Amino acid sequence: MKDTYKFKKTGAFILFDSFLRHGVKHIFGYPGGAILPIYDELFFWEKAGLVKHILVRHEQGAAHAADGYSRVTQKVGICFATSGPGATNLVTGIATAQMDSIPLIVITGQVGRAFIGTDAFQETDIFGITLPIVKHSYIVREARQMSQIIDEAFFLAQSGRPGPIVIDIPKDVGLEEVENYTPYVNQENFYKYSTKFTYYTSNHIISSLLKLIKSSSQPLLYLGGGGIRSKKCPYTFKLLMETFKIPLTTTLMGKGIFNETNKLSLKMLGMHGTAYANFAVSECDLLLALGARFDDRVTGKLNEFASLAKVVHVDIDPAEIGKNKIPQFAILGDISRVVLQLIRLNSKNRQFDTAQLNYWTHRIKRWKKMYPILVPQKTSLSPQQAISLIGQTFPDHIFTTDVGQHQMWAAQFVNVLPQHWVSSAGLGTMGFGLPAAIGAAIAKKKKV
Repeated sequence: MKDTYKFKKTGAFILFDSFLRHGVKHIFGYPGGAILPIYDELFFWEKAGLVKHILVRHEQGAAHAADGYSRVTQKVGICFATSGPGATNLVTGIATAQMDSIPLIVITGQVGRAFIGTDAFQETDIFGITLPIVKHSYIVREARQMSQIIDEAFFLAQSGRPGPIVIDIPKDVGLEEVENYTPYVNQENFYKYSTKFTYYTSNHIISSLLKLIKSSSQPLLYLGGGGIRSKKCPYTFKLLMETFKIPLTTTLMGKGIFNETNKLSLKMLGMHGTAYANFAVSECDLLLALGARFDDRVTGKLNEFASLAKVVHVDIDPAEIGKNKIPQFAILGDISRVVLQLIRLNSKNRQFDTAQLNYWTHRIKRWKKMYPILVPQKTSLSPQQAISLIGQTFPDHIFTTDVGQHQMWAAQFVNVLPQHWVSSAGLGTMGFGLPAAIGAAIAKKKKV
């Protein structure tokens, strides 16, 4: 990286220098006038083999490709667009990432600082437009702020509940030179954002949770996208299943968190889920909701959802606790860490007796036999047959979907590995599947 210092230390140079310090390898984008200083700088970094730019054909495709890239790598996706219509074309992709908690850093060009607020050619207030659909936003007012802003953006995009960050860079800031440039290095405890709750939950709380599980005869695990986003997935949840033998159902976002061919898997629940998963939710006496937000497609009438159960809600986002369904027991924290604490505490105490669950697992097994998911058998090839056949033929591939009926059929008939399911769940964005597949393929260098 030392060789790169022969170039001028402009705002654009600092942007790429900061990206490389955070391990960025791929950027998805489309150039334009206001972001040209950044693309001019990109030429040298790409020529040196330090970063690869993927030229899309529409800015929305850049956002979706970066989104797909992030979902399969657990890294921050990066996308570029110019000012005005280039920036506004990103809005749907940003909203998609926000709804599904995907960490993105979105770089938009902006008119020069002297022209901001004058209705200059291709000027839009992308900061204001995207305010409700981002985790945080920045406007870089001076080139010397660039290094710290990028560092903070990576921290915020990935910490707590992940999400997209928008960084708006005026054209002249990209060209502005900085004397005595020193890369910003985050100092411990610098950030005002408290993240301690994501790392530690008291043993007293975990002990209370363990007692609830041991006293339950019909428990059910309900896993959402928060589990997929958790850093130690899928190891954590495999260990959880092996320890407690509790049946598990997932949301559309949680799909792939656990092997769906396992006898304890009930696949997806909710409006388009399996009958036996929905029966289990109605009959369980303890519902362990991990990283799920009780959305309407899963719950239907909230007062009738898991009405016989004590509800435990574990989530990293305090805004989700009690937002839709009021839990009897809640834990604020990183799901994987909470689960590992629970397993460790169980191993220190009397081991969990899985024999008491025999009746419950027998009931579920009977429901599975009575109400199986069947692929329609027709003389001509049905869409369900085609989707099921693709899943069987390529069991270790990454699957991306668009939105609509085929998305639900894919969720029902295709069994996927962790981080191998890429689908717009929260926003339901049509046009998502193809660019997301491109991003996933570039990330993993494998067929999708």
